[in-house]
Amino acid sequence: MSRILLVFFLFSFSGFSQGVLGKWKTVNAKDGESKCIVEIYEKEGKVFGKIIEILNPEDKNAICTKCTGEDKDKPILGFELIKNMTKSGKYYKNGTIFDPENGKEYKCRLALTEDPNVLQVRGYISFLYATQYWVRES
Repeated sequence: MSRILLVFFLFSFSGFSQGVLGKWKTVNAKDGESKCIVEIYEKEGKVFGKIIEILNPEDKNAICTKCTGEDKDKPILGFELIKNMTKSGKYYKNGTIFDPENGKEYKCRLALTEDPNVLQVRGYISFLYATQYWVRES
């Protein structure tokens, strides 16, 4: 009996310990389309995310034509779109997310949902926001 409880406890704990780090398939809130895989990783105590795979073969060589500054005309593949997120309770905030399709940067908040394989990604302009739910890649 105690072994069963121990296994249950360890399984439950491992489910709660999954964080935002890892590979995530983006899911567009408007049409449900998945465009890319983003790897979320930690660097110098902050959380970042970059595009590591583009799912549509026709877009594999896309460049960021709407970007400005040093990111102008850089490849979308490898693009760091989430920057400088810090953990605050159950959220990651105080960073930004960039949309290469429109060339705009937004304040960002990341959080796991009740399902640790679904990531809530929210971009803000002032008090307005848009939310996507990304799915963990295995």
